Parts: sequence; C-alpha cells; structure tokens
Amino acid sequence: MSEEGKNPVSEEQEEVLEGELEQAPKGHSEESEQDATVLLEDARAKADEHWNQCLRLQADLDNLHKRSRRDVENAHKFALEKFAVELLPVKDSLEMGITAASESADAEKLLEGSEMTLKVLSSALEKFGITMLDPTNERFNPEFHEAVTMQERDDLDSNTVITVIQKGYLLNERLIRPAMVIVSKTPA
Repeated sequence: MSEEGKNPVSEEQEEVLEGELEQAPKGHSEESEQDATVLLEDARAKADEHWNQCLRLQADLDNLHKRSRRDVENAHKFALEKFAVELLPVKDSLEMGITAASESADAEKLLEGSEMTLKVLSSALEKFGITMLDPTNERFNPEFHEAVTMQERDDLDSNTVITVIQKGYLLNERLIRPAMVIVSKTPA
C-alpha cells in the first residue's frame, strides 16, 4: 500500500492493541495470545474497511461536485435556448414584412403584418414570464415608474401618470425596465 493510501486509523489501533497485549498478565496461555492476535486482525480488517468506505465516499462527493458544476455551467449556457426559439418566428415575420414592403407599398398590409408580428412577440414574452407595465391613469410609483417630466393638470389628482412614453416590463414579477412616464401635478 502506498503512503497516501495507508490507513492511519489501523496503525493507531495496532499500537493501542499491541500496548494492551504488553500489559496483559504474563501467565496467560498461548490461547489468550491467539485471541489477542485474532482481535488485532479483526480490528485491522474493520479499520481497512472503514478507510476504504471513507475513500469511496470522498470519491462520490468529488463526482457529485463535478456533476453539479457541469449542470450549472450547462444551465447558464443553454438558459436562453427556449427563449431564442420563441423569438425566431418574430424575426422571420419582420423579414417577411420587409420583403413585402419592398415589393408593395400597401400600408394596410404592412400594418396588419406588424400587428401580427407584435402579437407573436408578446405571446413569446408572456411564455417566459415577461409582462408589460402600462400605468396610464395610475398613481405614480417610483418603484416601477420613471418620471420624465411633470405637467400641470387640474382635472387629475397630483402624481397620476398622464402619458407612458416607454412601457416598462417585469420578469416573473421583478422589474427589468421601469415605465418612462409623464406625471400630473396640481397647478400652482
């Protein structure tokens, strides 16, 4: 057995058992020496068994760490795969719209194609927990809205969102972009 694979527990146990053998009364028969030798061999076998079990458990733990690390790396690497697959039809629709626009200047068909593309995109975003914030006529909330400017309005309560310049978005109820808004204020 190499020095690394040597079982330190069995060496310690061997020293303890040998010490006990030396302290045993000298008048015992050969039979008691054989019993002690059998006990020593049993202790060595158990120590070796426990040492090997410890080595196997350590190897299992190392393999588990490696597998977990690999799983996390793959999760990071391929996390956007499903999202990308859902966005590809949007890209295809936009490309078809550009082709159709270059062949025909029919604004109604372009509008219809753009609306369909927007529906496909909205559906893809919703599948992945991305929801839109459109706070028109809601009370201004600095946690979800970014005020660009304020306008005096006597027909609305102060701090009411008048206009949404850019819609905000949540990802699974977590803000990823605040809505840029114009907020009312009472006339001075």
